[in-house]
Amino acid sequence: MVTSRWITGLGIAVLAGAVAACGTNAPAGDATPTSDPDPTTVTGTPTASLAPPPEPTAPTGGLPQVLSGTRQVSIVRAEAFESGLSITDDGRLAEVDGDEGRQLFVVVPLQGRLFLIESYQATGGGPGAGDPVCWRVRNPGDGGSLSVEGAACDAGDPRQRFAIVAADTGADDTFMISSRSAYLRTSARSGLILEEQGDGSPTPDGFRFTDNGPAPTR
Repeated sequence: MVTSRWITGLGIAVLAGAVAACGTNAPAGDATPTSDPDPTTVTGTPTASLAPPPEPTAPTGGLPQVLSGTRQVSIVRAEAFESGLSITDDGRLAEVDGDEGRQLFVVVPLQGRLFLIESYQATGGGPGAGDPVCWRVRNPGDGGSLSVEGAACDAGDPRQRFAIVAADTGADDTFMISSRSAYLRTSARSGLILEEQGDGSPTPDGFRFTDNGPAPTR
């Protein structure tokens, strides 16, 4: 019938309008999609910069002043009375009773317990002390005992690197001196020698390091 066709057509028109309205009334925020931000772009201002790493701290304890390279010292064998160590005029390390040779030393730290031992003429203090000579192990090459001689200072020469450790005497200023496990000691026949320790070997000598003021300036 006409009425029925008209109602049906009206229902279709209403439904079509509703669908059209749904397509055009989407939320404003969804109308135009936005792209994700570039991950390489900084979009804000940092509020604080990273703190720098802490400065390394010096180890506690440290070396005695007489082994710091900043003091000049005299060295005397602990069991000696007056004789002090000297690089004599003939270039060897010996014990002397007078004032001959180089009797003041500056013990310069190298690495761990290894040191360069500089020797100065006369008082050695203050400016103008001149260049030092340094202790160096001497091997006579004939099977004789190792000894110590004076030589131009060279911290890279293994023969000039001496280990210095506290002597087992309880005294703060007494040390044993060695080079590659050969210890400095006195010999009735040869004077000061370096000798490796073994079964039946004499106990290495201890040596007192006495502060004699600031190291020379050059």
